[in-house]
Amino acid sequence: MIAIERDFNAYLDQMDVITVLLPYSYFKGTSNEFRLKGEGVDLPLAIQEKVLLEDAVKYICLSSIRPEIGKTYEVLDENGGQTDLQIGAVIRTEEFDSLFFYGGDDLGVSYSRDKALFKLWAPTAAKMKLKFFKEGDPNPKLIDMTRIDKGVWSIEVAGDLELYRYSFLACINLEWREAVDPYATALTVNGGYGVVIDPEKAKGAHIDVPKIKQPVDAIIYEAHIRDLTMHPNSGAVNKGTYLGAAETGTKSETGIETGLSYIKNLGVTHIELLPFHDFEGVDELDPDREYNWGYNPVHYNVPDGSYASDPFDPYNRIIELKQLISSIHSQGMGVIMDVVYNHVYIREESPFEKIVPGYFFRHDAYDLPSNGTGVGNDIASERLMARKYIVDSVMFWLNEFHVDGFRFDLMGILDIETMTAVRNSVNSVSSDILIIGEGWDLNTPLPPDRKANISNQAKLPGIGQFNDWFRDCIKGSTFNIYDKGYALGNDRYLEAAKQVMAGSIGIGKRKHGLFLQPGQTVNYIESHDNHTLWDKLKISDPAQDETILKKQHRLATSMVLLAQGIPFLHSGQEFFRSKNGIGNSYRSPDEINWMDWDLRDANMGNVEYIKGIIDIRKSNEAFRLPDSEQIRKQMEFFSLPAPLIGFSLIEIKPSENWKKILVFLNPLMDQQLVQLTEEARWNVLADHEKASAQPFRHIEGDQLLLEPCSLFVLAK
Repeated sequence: MIAIERDFNAYLDQMDVITVLLPYSYFKGTSNEFRLKGEGVDLPLAIQEKVLLEDAVKYICLSSIRPEIGKTYEVLDENGGQTDLQIGAVIRTEEFDSLFFYGGDDLGVSYSRDKALFKLWAPTAAKMKLKFFKEGDPNPKLIDMTRIDKGVWSIEVAGDLELYRYSFLACINLEWREAVDPYATALTVNGGYGVVIDPEKAKGAHIDVPKIKQPVDAIIYEAHIRDLTMHPNSGAVNKGTYLGAAETGTKSETGIETGLSYIKNLGVTHIELLPFHDFEGVDELDPDREYNWGYNPVHYNVPDGSYASDPFDPYNRIIELKQLISSIHSQGMGVIMDVVYNHVYIREESPFEKIVPGYFFRHDAYDLPSNGTGVGNDIASERLMARKYIVDSVMFWLNEFHVDGFRFDLMGILDIETMTAVRNSVNSVSSDILIIGEGWDLNTPLPPDRKANISNQAKLPGIGQFNDWFRDCIKGSTFNIYDKGYALGNDRYLEAAKQVMAGSIGIGKRKHGLFLQPGQTVNYIESHDNHTLWDKLKISDPAQDETILKKQHRLATSMVLLAQGIPFLHSGQEFFRSKNGIGNSYRSPDEINWMDWDLRDANMGNVEYIKGIIDIRKSNEAFRLPDSEQIRKQMEFFSLPAPLIGFSLIEIKPSENWKKILVFLNPLMDQQLVQLTEEARWNVLADHEKASAQPFRHIEGDQLLLEPCSLFVLAK
């Protein structure tokens, strides 16, 4: 792209409004008239307003005709100067959006053996070329594309173009820009070009996975593809790859199962994989040299090549990711895809910005790119073609890779209408596809009532939100590492702990909750972000005996699994995962991020305990009530000395094992004696040492001794 030298600038800011900027260095910024010239057009512009800026004079002019977007025009001033009319803020008007919205499902490349059809949405381009070539060909072909309806450019190329590399060259504001197809489904190594592939050759085996009845039936286990196998004792052959993560039957040095087989035996229902669409931060030619979580999105519809065994082969990463997904499905678990539609890695280098500059990104009141994400740009999901792209991309992954859910990174950047469109589109395939997201309220220039955040959860049925209230009241503030939550003995969080254990739907005196329904709360205390719970415990209480810290850790993790709502575990949380005190390990070495299977082996006692708690949840629907009214009817809290918590769950289904379940929580450092609601023979499902869906002992009487930092689950 070559920069154009201009004496002054003119922008189309509305369909009939042209803004002219004359710098003071150019005739002192003065001109009393302007003319618009173009194909069959030569007419004066009416100056409506003159604004003195720091380095220029801004003239806001009205045109008696609406310049046709995609054609070339010039603006002349009284001094004999002229400049091209550039596309300005008009691109962010509702009129532009409705005029150029394209509803077709054929953007990108459509392949057959005798021809390939290329389509690209670029309404502001005056010219468009397709560049394509075979691998190793030093002389790429360049052919003109034809503009058709709604700003779409099209070209059909005869012949078999399988494995041809391609890109688009767009002439916008007299400048040529080369970009990869945003709808590309295959790439060259490190994403330099799109690749034409035969979709039939990229097909993979599809294995059905057991469907969940309600979102609250899910138990989510978050993992990073590379982390699962990079440890020396992971037992995997293909470490750090799709194939490595897909291996089953792997074992640690002590002979205990690792990887997928281990996760399956833990009892979770879904594995949530950190981003695996194409991202920046790891060189695909030397993937072991760098590490990245994957939140630097570049190309949204192609798997990243850093996890592939052969990133040079465009089919390889697609097929191997499908093998990983099929392997997870074969273990009876679903796959949740972590998607990052809220920003791109570098706005200026994004195909979106190169092909339709200024459209796909949100701008603030000063017309500068907004930065609610904190990484330099916010996707303008409220624009019709940005929304369409997100929905199209989600449906591509759903239909082509058969994922079972989506986790939206920084969902609060996106708008409610877009997330509703995603939910509705996904429902057209299957209503049991999970959709969850980070509904943080971020500082992006979108009206508060349109943000897809926790405050607007009532407008987002069928979409779960990460519950930071649960996180911070159970373990303590994420952003104050020395703050201790309920499970760490802080009775200040007692009432909040009761509320979040009941699904944050509002119980007792609190008539209104954070959520309308329990399926909207994703309960967690630890994720890839911020310190692991173990590291927080060690930092906030360095002198404490590790035995106590492990009890606190076990209590907090068990609370996640026994609360109403959707439980979410960070991989390794069940064996006290540590990142050596590093809170943001997004590009830290493998030694910080990997799943430490030796640490797992050393803490199998806690793993078995958490596995038992998971089994208790799965075996008793009383812990998975799908409706807020059911929670209010079937869950009753006892009056106990602070900070103890006790509650009963009444099971109304006669087919269930138990009619009543009691849960007691003691976050204190000493034993506590509590009165039971009735004298009976109780089955013990969990105490301070063991947890199991099957009773392993009985107690009788009307009193119960709670051990320090522990819980009890009784049933009859």
